Amino acid sequence: MKYAILFLKGIGMGAANIIPGVSGGTIALITEIFEDLIVSIKSIDLTALKMLFTGRIREFQERTGFLFLVVVFGGAAAGIYTLAFVLEPLFRDYPHFVWAFFFGLILASVYFVGRKIKKWSAGVILIFFAGTLIAVFVTVVLRPASENNAIWYVFLCGIVAICSMILPGLSGSYVLLLMGNYELVMIHSVKNMDFQVLIPLLLGAFLGLIAFSRLLAWIFKNYRDLTIAILTGFIFGSLGILWPWKHEIALKLQDSSEKIMGYEWYIPGTVSFEVVFCLFLMIAGYCMIWLIEHLAKKKKIIDS
Repeated sequence: MKYAILFLKGIGMGAANIIPGVSGGTIALITEIFEDLIVSIKSIDLTALKMLFTGRIREFQERTGFLFLVVVFGGAAAGIYTLAFVLEPLFRDYPHFVWAFFFGLILASVYFVGRKIKKWSAGVILIFFAGTLIAVFVTVVLRPASENNAIWYVFLCGIVAICSMILPGLSGSYVLLLMGNYELVMIHSVKNMDFQVLIPLLLGAFLGLIAFSRLLAWIFKNYRDLTIAILTGFIFGSLGILWPWKHEIALKLQDSSEKIMGYEWYIPGTVSFEVVFCLFLMIAGYCMIWLIEHLAKKKKIIDS
């Protein structure tokens, strides 16, 4: 039952990664596996790898919680694969409704994640606003750079993209677009299996994940409230991308497809069925997070 729940949380992370502007790290934080995820990834070091390659599987599992990682990332892969088929037609035919639901969901996340801060101080509040401004700057202000296929730059893209994917409130694919290499990485290199690009990208992603998880684990351990505050700010600052009423600013790619590079927001001038239903879906998204938090709290009481 424990691993079934972890698998479902992984599915939620995977689903989040295919939603523009949403990070799987946000779902990990909401479902209270973010810290365990970071600690488990951090535990994969030279000592752990030596245990693995010398056949000490049980010791490797105990040190890293590798089964936990397999279940969570397995769920994420399943979520990306299966829910992409569901969300694609919904985004195409009912974009306002999808955005509204996720807006309510992430709005609730700001409250429930922020509630995990044990002591609010001037420093914590300042860090929260700093996180909000960073997320707004990344998702609203920045515009895409030009493409660069230099090995060092592709390597850097791998590091930055993987770090943003596990950070709540920041989207890895969106960051790749801002760095100018979304088309190079996500379309041409994957489609044509261009290992001259994929190898430095994956190497950067792997090293970035290992190094960044160690940094996050240390920060979480020593500055827990400040860490949660800046992550809450990241989530709050990303709400603009999820606002239902907006016009898309599209970037035309070489294969004739389009990638959204920004939005023009507006407030509906009249009350219609669409507006009312969007508000209903916002409330439904908010209530879903409330229900998850309620069930998690109830489970803790039963376990104790």
